[in-house]
Amino acid sequence: MRGKTAVVLGGSVAGLCAAGVLARHFDEVIVLERDRLPPDAQHRRGVPQSKHPHFLLNSGRRAIGEIFPGFEEALIAAGGMLLMPSMDAAYCENDGWAPRKAGSMTMVYSSRVLIERVLRDKVRELPAIEIREGVTVTGLRSTGGGTARGRVEGVEYRAGDDSGHLSADLVVDALGRGSSVADWLSAAGWPAPPEKTLDAKVTYTSRWYDLPPADRRPQAWWWKHLVVTPTQDTGDHPEEHEFLSNFFPIEGDRAIVCMGAWGIRMPREVDTFEAAVDRVRARSFGQATRACTPTSGVHLTRSTGNKWRRFDLLDQPPLGLVCVGDSICAFNPFYAQGMSSAARSALILAEMLHGHDVLDLAFFREFLARQKKSLDVPWMLAMARDQAYDFATGSEVVAPWRRKLAARLSWPVFNAINATSREDAYVERTFAQVFNLDMSLREMTTDVRFWFGIARYKVRQRLGRTVVPGGFDDQRDPPGTDFTGQTRAGSSPSAETDLVND
Repeated sequence: MRGKTAVVLGGSVAGLCAAGVLARHFDEVIVLERDRLPPDAQHRRGVPQSKHPHFLLNSGRRAIGEIFPGFEEALIAAGGMLLMPSMDAAYCENDGWAPRKAGSMTMVYSSRVLIERVLRDKVRELPAIEIREGVTVTGLRSTGGGTARGRVEGVEYRAGDDSGHLSADLVVDALGRGSSVADWLSAAGWPAPPEKTLDAKVTYTSRWYDLPPADRRPQAWWWKHLVVTPTQDTGDHPEEHEFLSNFFPIEGDRAIVCMGAWGIRMPREVDTFEAAVDRVRARSFGQATRACTPTSGVHLTRSTGNKWRRFDLLDQPPLGLVCVGDSICAFNPFYAQGMSSAARSALILAEMLHGHDVLDLAFFREFLARQKKSLDVPWMLAMARDQAYDFATGSEVVAPWRRKLAARLSWPVFNAINATSREDAYVERTFAQVFNLDMSLREMTTDVRFWFGIARYKVRQRLGRTVVPGGFDDQRDPPGTDFTGQTRAGSSPSAETDLVND
């Protein structure tokens, strides 16, 4: 054991993962959660983002599985769906619908509320963990703030009309974007951690639907997930063509219809939402939504800026404190990195506790260094896209020439990677690793074999020697033909008429 008591602030994904780790190293782990936690998969006030789609990336799945063995199986047993996106999702890309074929990536689809419910079930199997609900954390208790011996020694809280404090050998901040921990530390004598910020003015809006009964769904619905990427057309078009749109499947024969965009005002009322759905550039998106039965109002979120509190840059980091999840680094939710990054930080904490006997300055400096290296991976991905917008604000805004370069190159490079992935398994696997945070963007950009594969595909494309067709008409249903293993040379999008109804 590394200590008697650990206190976790917040009972969401980040806090639950941290609690699962701490239960193996402390006599008692107390999770303080402001909300009353529902017994089932239901929304709660403290997690408004649960009303939008959530991806659990492969690296996050593995991390949670290491912390809570059997998590993935329990999630699937509860209704989550293990799917292969390249086979089970229809993607409308720049030139139309992408071809359907097997790939290296799988994903478990479910709602955020189901993920949290399964995690809570796993946490409650560990006798060392106590979840205290209806408790608001109001401050920290510490000594020697800002000095080499400065340490967080506990927390202050309020529960209804009562208030009190808890002593702790380790405190974990999992309070999310709105965490006040940095402010409490500053009041106690620590300097404020430097912050990296970038807000690309992303807004997204979602509504929940019941799918039609299986025997009443259109024949064209071979897909489970429908994705329409923003147009790259620079001419006149409805602003809905700029949306990144998802028809996202979840448990219980339901879907979350979500639309979002950079720098565009999004619909927040039912009538404007329904009108926008019909104007998304692929007609199948509106048709699919109209075939379903709405079960919620419209949920809109604007709190999407990237923010990284750099505790690793402090000369004297606070001992006795670890920050995980959005409380340390919050990402643009469009990139689906938050839950996985939080689980990865918890796994680093597990490795640190396993390898160290004392929670001293060396322990916290090494944890912060390793966490920083882990967070660099998703942060670089978020910056690569969000820095391309002229209206972005924050410390990480780049020079105009870099914005123009990013804006000019990002889509052509993305298109080339997607097209090459149809025929080059190495390029497909590499990009899937980057998407899932198993490889950094830097590693990909310096991979000679990766870029050779793209260059070779572009030459074959110019010579008319590509194999797998693409660019199917986005005004028609996405073709369900399985192109896995196709080797017949000379195939081209002209074959579309024969393929659409396969």
